[in-house]
Amino acid sequence: MRGLRALRRLVLRSGLALGVMLGLLLAGLGPAQAFTQAQALAIAQGDSDARIAALDAVVAAGDPALAGYLQALLDDAVQVSGDRVYVVQGERVTDAATGAPAPLPADAQGVVNPNRMRSHFEAALAALQLFSPDRAVRAQAIGQLRDAASESYLGLIQKAERAETDPRLRADLQRLEARVQLSSRDPARRLAAARMLAASDQPATQSLLIDRLAAETDPTVHAALQAALSRVAARLAWGDRLGLLFSGISLGSILLLAALGLAITYGLMGVINMAHGELMMVGAYATYGVQNLFRHWWPGAFDAYIAAAVPASFLAAALVGALLERTVIRWLYGRPLETLLATWGISLILMQSVRTLFGAQNVAVENPGWMSGGWDVLPNLTLPYNRLAILVFAALVLLGMALLIGKTRLGLFVRGVTQNRRMAACVGVNTARIDTYAFALGAGIAGLAGCALSQVGNVGPDLGQSYIVDSFMVVVLGGVGQIAGTVYAGLGLGLLNKLLEGWQGAVLAKIMVLAFIVVFIQKRPQGLFALKGRSAEA
Repeated sequence: MRGLRALRRLVLRSGLALGVMLGLLLAGLGPAQAFTQAQALAIAQGDSDARIAALDAVVAAGDPALAGYLQALLDDAVQVSGDRVYVVQGERVTDAATGAPAPLPADAQGVVNPNRMRSHFEAALAALQLFSPDRAVRAQAIGQLRDAASESYLGLIQKAERAETDPRLRADLQRLEARVQLSSRDPARRLAAARMLAASDQPATQSLLIDRLAAETDPTVHAALQAALSRVAARLAWGDRLGLLFSGISLGSILLLAALGLAITYGLMGVINMAHGELMMVGAYATYGVQNLFRHWWPGAFDAYIAAAVPASFLAAALVGALLERTVIRWLYGRPLETLLATWGISLILMQSVRTLFGAQNVAVENPGWMSGGWDVLPNLTLPYNRLAILVFAALVLLGMALLIGKTRLGLFVRGVTQNRRMAACVGVNTARIDTYAFALGAGIAGLAGCALSQVGNVGPDLGQSYIVDSFMVVVLGGVGQIAGTVYAGLGLGLLNKLLEGWQGAVLAKIMVLAFIVVFIQKRPQGLFALKGRSAEA
């Protein structure tokens, strides 16, 4: 008898629970029903599976009153007393269903929400935000639901899709619907979802198809998933290729900036300046100093500090270069080995000086606000604004240098002294002063390179060591004394580096590039572009 009574009680409890769940489902589907205390209690109490089922049933109705309750649950602001649920926000206590003020019973206890429940609350809140009048909120909600939406939200997603007026968001909702149906128990739904997702260009879709492909047992759906995966992968491959191209051009622009100053000091003047990297470091630290000045004295204009850092980095490096030329290098023209050793020693002195002044650790140089973030060209391709700015900056520096060398009086004197020093001296050109100007110009351009590098990497005493070898390779490959060759060689080596890195890794890529340059110089010692004309001193 006792066994029969226990069985009867179990059946009655199961029937009662089933009746509650059915009532919640009907309440969620019925448009005239409002959010009730019974629904609030079912979401707040019980085991996680029952709470999730109750939550899904209420969310399906799309009741806007649920959003505030879910946010209160996420904020741990919900308490339960008996069969009543309250939202407690500071001194204010309200009824969870109606929102009306209510006294809080003394025995009320807070609701405990494990991480699993919190993730479902966040997904449900995002589903309700699909109907927000703010487009940005709707777009964010779609993004949150991509990996969190369940099949119980399908009706809500379809309703939002019918109401959506933005074509792009409507397409995103269609893909979201397909993602949800991909987990359906119905093979026909999964097949339709696979065919719809074939038109997607999202990296997350590729991962979703790969995961689903491994678990799919229906042959027809499996074939459709495989076909969809191939189409999505082919579409994403274009983003990968364009990303690789941009990375190569970006690296090439940095190499170009680093090598432009060396194209003058080595290419035009014949000075093997091993301290060129440290002149870049001087420019980077000048940028750091200007940033700190703006942060301390003009914090409201901080985003404009880069406009002052550019001339400051040029002048700082140019003054150091002029000092080096006047005190050391002017006595070593025509003696390449001694110049190499002297400038190598100077580079060590500059690095130790920076360590003494600023410390051995890297310093932080912050991007201006307008250089933060990136431009989303494709779903799997974002072009960082700081890299785009460096591309434009490198082009402007190149243009300015070409105009200076080709169109100004100083450029005429530099070219004259480079081509025939004795004849230039005979017509009254102060060759010693022109040497100082030219070396200071090359050093100043190195400072500009340091300013640019400070926006994409760490600034420290060893900054220039990473680029000195690459800079010499660019100048030698392009042709000594040839600015155009420096441009082609810098961009070409940047692209070649990135292509080889994707194939063999960074270390082997460096070795292969160096081997290529060695072989190329053996076959064509003058580089890509040979210096035209002849020198009277040859």
